[in-house]
Amino acid sequence: MPISTELTARLGIEHPILLAPMDTIAGSGLVKAVSDAGGFGILGGGYGDKTRLQTETAKLKGFAKPFGIGFITWSLARQPELIDIALEARPRAVMLSFGDPAPFAPKIKAAGALLICQVQSEEMAQQALDCGADILIAQGTEAGGHGASRTTLDIVPAIIDFAARRVPVVAAGGIADGRGLAAMMMLGASGVLMGNALLRQRRGRRGRAGQTADLRGKERRDGARRGVRLVAQADVAGAIHRAFACQRSSAALERARDRADAACGQGRGGVCRRKGRGQFRCRRGVCRRVRRPDP
Repeated sequence: MPISTELTARLGIEHPILLAPMDTIAGSGLVKAVSDAGGFGILGGGYGDKTRLQTETAKLKGFAKPFGIGFITWSLARQPELIDIALEARPRAVMLSFGDPAPFAPKIKAAGALLICQVQSEEMAQQALDCGADILIAQGTEAGGHGASRTTLDIVPAIIDFAARRVPVVAAGGIADGRGLAAMMMLGASGVLMGNALLRQRRGRRGRAGQTADLRGKERRDGARRGVRLVAQADVAGAIHRAFACQRSSAALERARDRADAACGQGRGGVCRRKGRGQFRCRRGVCRRVRRPDP
């Protein structure tokens, strides 16, 4: 069952699950596998291997499903021509991490692509928003420790509050299954960014020796599809709905108690009208006899 959020609507995907653009690991095959499964595959532009980027983006040209391309921003600044190669593939979004997105934001936006910025602090989030970021990724230190100093549980709600619903916020760092997705959504995130969790879903534990590159690639692609589906098909929606239902039930119970107090007494701790002044006191709909003062 699709999980709809502001993120899925903006990217045109079924499930709020993004593939982390892991340098040489997140190639075109893995990107297609994740996008085919209903997530959002992001090609790893990494540290700027021009030949590899040309090869991998060529394989994505004409791909029907939405996908993105991600760069290490400070490395991209050394080879700014790489952004043109990326945009020629017509990605739905370009993701920038670890550096100032300002020099590249206008070109990305002019090409009609969305700008995704990964941040590790409120200051970086403000910088990204000033550049016109369409999506923020709040990255905790569990995400490989890449420049982060705050945990996922700390940084995600902080960035969500800071963004104040101006743009969807994606959580990154240590999220490996449907429970993690549900937890981040309960914090207010619109989705999650995952890397290793999508790589490890392989059938069995076959030895790698003797396998051809094609077979290894097929195994990886199948694992990515299975990973997206395992996360998306977990009882994420059920967990979220149950949590909200619990909140609603608590609020309804509180209102019922208030009504009982109003009907039975004079508010919480008031003197009971029905039982007689000075003899009973009412709280939460329960009338209790009080000790009369000594004459």
